[in-house]
Formats: sequence, structure tokens, C-alpha cells
Amino acid sequence: MKQYAQVKAKYPDTILLFRMGDFYETFEDDAKTTSKVLGITLTRRGNGAAGDIPLAGFPYHALDAYLPKLLKAGYRVAVCEQLEDPKFAKGIVKRDVIEVVTPGVAFSDKVLNQKQNNYLAAAALPSALATATDTVGLAFVDASTAEFNVTELPLKQLAEQIAAIGPAELLVQKRDLATLQQLLKDAYRGLYTKIEDWVFTFDYAYEQLISQFNTQSLKGYGVEEMRLGVTAAGAVMNYLQETQKSNLLHIKKVTRFDVGDYIILDPSTKRNLEITSSIAGNDEGTLFSVLDKTETPMGGRMLKRWINQPLNKLDAIRQRLAAVDELVRQREVRGQTSEVLSRIGDLERLNTKICTGRATPRDVIALKFILLEIANLKSHTSTLTSDTLATIHARLQPLPDIITLIETAIEPDPPMALADGGVIKKGFNAELDELRSLALSGKTWIAEMQKSERERTGIPSLKVGFNNVFGYYIEITNTHKQKAPADYIRKQTMTNAERYITPELKEYEDKILHAEEKMLALETQLFNELRLRIAEHATAIQTDAHLIAALDCFLSLATTAAESNYACPEVNDSSTLEIVDGRHPVIEQLLPPGDKYTPNNVMLDTESNQILIITGPNMSGKSSYLRMAGLIVLLAQIGSFVPAKKAVVGLVDKIYTRVGASDNIASGESTFLVEMHEAAHIVNTATKRSLILLDEVGRGTSTFDGISIAWSLTEYLHERVGARTLFATHYHELNELADCFSRIKNYKVEVREYGDKVIFLHKVTPGFADHSYGIQVAQMAGLPEEVTERAKRILKNLEGSELTVHGEIVEKPGAGEAEKKRRKGRVAPEMQMTLFEMRDDALRSELQKIDVEKMTPLEALQKLAELKSRMTNG
Repeated sequence: MKQYAQVKAKYPDTILLFRMGDFYETFEDDAKTTSKVLGITLTRRGNGAAGDIPLAGFPYHALDAYLPKLLKAGYRVAVCEQLEDPKFAKGIVKRDVIEVVTPGVAFSDKVLNQKQNNYLAAAALPSALATATDTVGLAFVDASTAEFNVTELPLKQLAEQIAAIGPAELLVQKRDLATLQQLLKDAYRGLYTKIEDWVFTFDYAYEQLISQFNTQSLKGYGVEEMRLGVTAAGAVMNYLQETQKSNLLHIKKVTRFDVGDYIILDPSTKRNLEITSSIAGNDEGTLFSVLDKTETPMGGRMLKRWINQPLNKLDAIRQRLAAVDELVRQREVRGQTSEVLSRIGDLERLNTKICTGRATPRDVIALKFILLEIANLKSHTSTLTSDTLATIHARLQPLPDIITLIETAIEPDPPMALADGGVIKKGFNAELDELRSLALSGKTWIAEMQKSERERTGIPSLKVGFNNVFGYYIEITNTHKQKAPADYIRKQTMTNAERYITPELKEYEDKILHAEEKMLALETQLFNELRLRIAEHATAIQTDAHLIAALDCFLSLATTAAESNYACPEVNDSSTLEIVDGRHPVIEQLLPPGDKYTPNNVMLDTESNQILIITGPNMSGKSSYLRMAGLIVLLAQIGSFVPAKKAVVGLVDKIYTRVGASDNIASGESTFLVEMHEAAHIVNTATKRSLILLDEVGRGTSTFDGISIAWSLTEYLHERVGARTLFATHYHELNELADCFSRIKNYKVEVREYGDKVIFLHKVTPGFADHSYGIQVAQMAGLPEEVTERAKRILKNLEGSELTVHGEIVEKPGAGEAEKKRRKGRVAPEMQMTLFEMRDDALRSELQKIDVEKMTPLEALQKLAELKSRMTNG
């Protein structure tokens, strides 16, 4: 346990997997955690005078199954291996940690999601008292693909950017841990890892990076002046080098990431639009699931990045659209190229395996086949003329020298593991060929010895054999053991036979075994040298991988557009958002066979149609209409065709959504407070170029409060922000806003009534709805008839409610003759509430002064609330 304690002391914040023979063992608190997370048995081990200690372990070959579970539970894991063969160890077997695997630093296919990046990020603050407007540094790397980005941004934007990246692990300076945890409490739920303060210094970070990239400076990467960005990047590199004992040859550069080039989608918008993750937390029913026709894992990862980071630059958007447009029209090229891509694996992560020493012989053969397919890709893309696709074609490199090297060195069908031998081709290395010949001739020599010994001893059943424990031996059955020659030395007694060794056999055994050991060692050396020679081309391989991923994305978008009848949007710098016959890209795919999606139009600008107030009952399609508009804008700005007959999209700098709400129990926030936080975030950060999608703001409080907030919020968006806005609401009172403000228009979702039945047409047209049809929706939801019938009677009474003055019934204006006769002469019960008493002269006088014709609906509601409050409070 002393050796374990020494290793554990170096890695106190990890679960230490301690290799003991064929098992990985954990002890003490690690054992308790491992037992709970993995569901394995917790036992105890004697530790002398210290008493028993907790123990939990699993077979070494189960590491790939258990490691992902520990990482997903948020733990860092140190893997401690035996560094020598126990058979040859003098004393305790040497052991040390060969790798620390963390949620943000993982390489195993069992741990990683094929179509998702696994980012490790670091945030560098300028001081312990940083303010919202101070600049901070942010760096993020996917160690499995070598993508390494650095940026700087205001502290107030950090939470949104972290949420957009979605790192699996975030490195923070010890000094800043509490500050960042508070700042990111709603944006980040992953693992925080505290790093010593001295690591977050510019000079140390700079040295770390130029040492890794083998350069004199960082000027060539465009990040030289980003002191805080470089500091964060250095912290990332320091962490990678501490956790990975192998080379990081694949990380050869850092890329400047300009946040202004992209739209940041905040967590609320990503959740509400179900971009890459559904409300249920999976890919099904998401925009990504509709668009993803990619053939390669790296293409899938890039497409997900595109969706999470729409472009904010017209030129870049138009270049992507031109590429998609060409592939939509080139059906034959699309089919041929997709077929080639389907035979290409994960070149990005394969390159990483080779550079970090994790590649198997079969991985190297897989690389050869991918490089051969690149030549086919160049052939099929030679006729493409759009700037982006032509550039991809020109820059793709099949790397024939690597192909030749692999074909010369590696057997075409090698074993899975290098330790199995037979990996290096005959003729590649003369010394290896000689050792193989010796091993082969040794087997021939054994056969000849068996023949000669049978003749010498006259024992026809004598045989020469081998096992791992006793080595080579001569076996004679008990029937003939008396015939054993004098030079036979007994080695092992069996039940039915005796085993012997002779000086001659022992000498040859040493020669053969030494040859086999040397052969395996040499083959391992040659394979590692080959791996390093391939790693010298890591940058070229990464470039190919990036180009293939981009081509895969364009093909995916083009295939979706062609199959689903999408149109090419016009994206410009105007303030217009015009959608003709738009469709929700996800909902239309989920409709039952035979059902047709009802398309809708959207017309927004900042001159006359800035805000659309949309009314209509539940289930009528208001929320889907809002989401449709948001998704079409997002699609246009990732460079995709859109589900519409026509779309003109004036560049949007941000998409905001406030759709639905729920309690944030973990933060102690009610539904209404969550709603108000989101609304405040929108009005405080939106610009005239933003797109705002609001659904039912104010529903989480009383009716009057809700209407007041919704009304005032709409006024503010109209008068102060100027952003294009779609506002779906049940508050029919908001329709009056169109009479007060020039850029507000009313729209409604059409319905048809048939008696007590209502049919939702899902068509949005100018006008406003004056009914919510709540009872009909309740019937459709399966509420018992007794409940809905009672609800109808209550609604009727409320709509024809009676007011009394000194006990006299006052008819509601417009009451029918039958109703008046029914009420005539009737005295209201004593307990019936009165609106006000006539003797309250002050109240009556104030009412008489009110000029109803000059009041807005909001002012009338506010005055009514004030009078009610005065009456209630005496």
C-alpha cells in the first residue's frame, strides 16, 4: 500500500485505477465512489496494523466499458499501469500513471460521441475584481481532433459563449473559481477544474505554446496581441501535457476565433428551438436530426458546430449558399461523392491516434484506405466551380508517399494488436527477416529432433513440446519412461507421463525464445518509427480531414434541400424578414403519412412591420409559427436552403426566444422569475438587427400584472430597441397596441367553429382573435365531460356576470330580454359582492371624472386595479 499511497499523493483529485495483475483496483474513498458509480462489489483488504481498507476492482480488459461511466459521472481518472513484467521484477513491480483521463481530455472511441466535439476550455480573467465590460480570455481544444481555438471577449458575454461551445470540462484559476461558478450557474453544468494561479500567467503560457508548436513566436497564428486569450490557451496546453504522458504531436497550431463572426445562441434559444438537443435531451426531433445526412463522423461534428454557431458575415453565408446551390443542381456528383465519403472513416481522430501512440496496425491500414479514397474524391469534384467547392478540390491531398510507406511496411491484413506479431511486411527490415527465419527454422529443428529422439530411444510416442511455464520439453509416457536415456534431465512429472530436458534442447530453447522476444521488440520499434514518420504529415492529414468534413456538410445540406423541397434564401443587409409559404423543418418531417403541413407567411421589417402580435387558442400553432421563423433564419445564416417557397433574410445578429417557462428549482427561482430574467436579458442586449420571438410573456403572474408587463415590454421594444419581433399571446388586450403604434400589426391563427367543436386551421392571417377556446382544447385533451360541461356553465355566468349596487341587480349591457325578465324584482343575496357603494362619494366622483374615450386599454386596466385596491383596503 506504500506504493499506492505515493502514486495517489501525486493525483489527489482523481480516481486512481491501480493495475495489479489482471485487475485494476481502487482503494479507500476511490473504492467507495467506484463501487457506487459502476455498480461493482465493495470489499475490504487487510492493511496490517492500519486495519482493513475498502477495495473495489474490475478486470483490466473491462476498462473500456467502465471508464466512460466514471467520466460521465464527472470524475477524473488516473490510470496506473505496471511498467515491467512481474516475472522479471526484483521486489515490488514498478508502476506509474501513464494517462489521466478527464471529461475534457479523452481519446477512446468508447468515451467519445462520434458526431460531437469534446471540448476542454479555459477562461482567464484580468483580475479578481473583473467587471462586466472587462475583457477576458477564452481557449478551447478538442484533444481528439486537434481543433484549438482562442478568443477574447467582454466578461458579460462569457456565459453565452461557454454555453455555445458546451465544454465537457472548464479550467479555472483557483482565485476565480467562485466568481466563474456564480457567473456561469445557468450556462454551464460541466466539471470545473481548479488550476494553480501561476499557470495563468502570460509569460508561462507563451512559452508553453511556442514550445508545443516549435516556433519563435505566435505572430503567425494572429493571436500575439491577445494576452488573456494566450494565457487561457497556455493553461489548456499545460493541462494536456500534465494529463497525457504520450506525445501531443497532432496539436500543431492555435486558431483565432472571432466571436463577432458568429451568432451566439444562448441556452434558452438552443433549448426552445431544439437545435441539437430536444427537450427530452436527445437528437430525435431536432434541427440537427433533419439536416444530418453526413457520411463521416467529422462531417457530423462540423455540421453540429455550424448549427450551433450561425454566421454573422454576409460574404461567408453567400459562399456557403453558392456551394449548396451547386450541389443541389449536380445530382450525379452528389451521389458519387456521397458514396466515396461513406467509405471514409474518422480521419481526424485516426490522425490523433497515430500522433499520440494509440494507433493499432489496423488503424494504420485504415489510414491508407482513406488516403486512397481522397484520390477518388478529387476525381468526382473536378467539375465543381463554386469558389468554396473548387478550393476544396484543389487543396485535397491524397498523400501518395504515406500510402507507399504503409503498403511497403505493413501487412495488408495485420492482427489487431501489435503484440501478436506478424505486423511488419517481409522485406521491409533485414534484421527482422533474419530473426523470423531463425524462429521458423527453430520450429523445423524441433520437428527433426523429435524424429531423431524417437529413433534413438525406440519410443514411437515420444514428443517434443512447449508451454509458457516450463518452456521446451521431451515427453515420455509412463509406459516407456524406463527407456529414457541417461542424458535426459527430469523436468516435470505428469499423471501419465514424465517430461525431460536435455542440454542440447535447453540451448536451443534459449536461442529460439531470445529470437522471438527480439523479433517482437524490433517489430514494435519499427511500427513506432513508422507511426512517427506518418505523424510528420499530421498537418496535411488534418487539412484533408477538415476539407472532407466541409464537403460532407455541403452535401448533407444539399441532399436535405433536394429531398425536402427547400429554397435558396436571399440573405442581405436589409431589415427585412420575408418568408413565403414557410414550414417548420422538423414538424413537417414528423407528420403522419398523407398529412400536409400548412405553410405560413412572415413579413417583418423595421419600417412598418416591426412587431407582429399573434393571437389564437392553445394548440392552434402560434408557438410553431414563431419557431418556424427562428429556424428559417438560423438555416439561412448557416448557409442552408430553407423550407419555404421564398425567403428574404436581412442579416440577424442574434436570435432571442422566450417560449414557455418552468421553475428553476436548483436556483430557487419561480416560473415567473425565470420568465422575467429571460425577458430582461432580451431587452438589455438586443439590437435593431436582432430577431425576438416571444411566447406568452406575463402568464406566470396575475392577469393585470401580466397584461401590464406584456404591454409595457412591447412598447419598449417598439420605442427603444427596434428589433424585429413576433409576439404570440393570449392577452387579446394587446391587440389595441396596433392602434397606438405605427410598426405593430395584429395577426391571428384561423379557426373554424362547428357547434361546440373547433377546428384549428394553423393558418396565420392579419387580424386578431377574440376567443381562446380553452374549453374545447380541454375536451380534445380528454378532460371528463362532467368537468367541461360545468366549465361551460361557469363561463356563461362569468360572461354575463351580474353587478349589484345597494343590492339592486344591474344588467350587463346587451343582456337579452329573457335575462332581464328573469332578473326583474330579484334582490341579490346579502353575501353577493358589490362593485362599490353609492355612498362612497369620493370613489363615485373619481369615476365620473374619467374620460373613457381617451384612455388606452392598459390605462383603464391600471385605473380599475387602483380602484379595486382602494376599495379592498378601505
